[in-house]
Amino acid sequence: MRITLLGTGDAVGTPKIGCNCAACADARAGGKSQRLRFSILVESDQGKILIDTSPDLRQQFLKQGLSGIDGVIWTHGHYDHYSGFGEFYRVQNRVDVYGIPENLDYIDQFVSFLKPRYHYVKLYEPFELIGLQFSLFKVNHPPVEVPTGVIIREGNTKVVVTGDTNSKIPEISLELMKDPDLLIADGIVPPHIHIKKHMNSEEAMALAEKLNAKEVVLTHLSHLFRPHHIESRFLPLGYDGQAFEF
Repeated sequence: MRITLLGTGDAVGTPKIGCNCAACADARAGGKSQRLRFSILVESDQGKILIDTSPDLRQQFLKQGLSGIDGVIWTHGHYDHYSGFGEFYRVQNRVDVYGIPENLDYIDQFVSFLKPRYHYVKLYEPFELIGLQFSLFKVNHPPVEVPTGVIIREGNTKVVVTGDTNSKIPEISLELMKDPDLLIADGIVPPHIHIKKHMNSEEAMALAEKLNAKEVVLTHLSHLFRPHHIESRFLPLGYDGQAFEF
């Protein structure tokens, strides 16, 4: 199994339009502070799955040399997590997409012209794709009604993607998230900032400790951190193109 962080930015990405902060300056200069919006590529020897479809999906596909995938899992219906699905136009028809009914039905309002093949899945019930086991669990990302995270298993290996969430994750979900080999955690801002619908980096690291994660990487990152080459000395910040192999 190989996991690639295609985009590690928040909804606006870095550099932010019109911003001249240190992180945005580093991003414009080509540093690792440059962050496209959120997508994750999951690969096995049987295929490729995307977790969410970033508005920057075209650029991400070109960077990774991708020409098609075997399916998409959507975590929730915020535009920075689904709107790049339109980049499949004239590239790949009738893409198989997976998610809970509430999220798929909402997103269908915007992407139905691409005629995706919808596969409704239930929270906490495993399903198999490309030889891997996936399951969706509920998190807390107001005002989204049922935001989800993703657990990926291959044999004894377990990867947990929190999706967009604050620290108030339901206990039933926390129990299933325990002991991951890798935790990919929403950690949108530094510790001194608090946002109602996301974890800051301190809360994300506390979650990693609570779950007994062997390794953690923070994603969905804003431009409010110091430039990546500085901040990454203190926090496990993800970066675009970062890959993990198991």
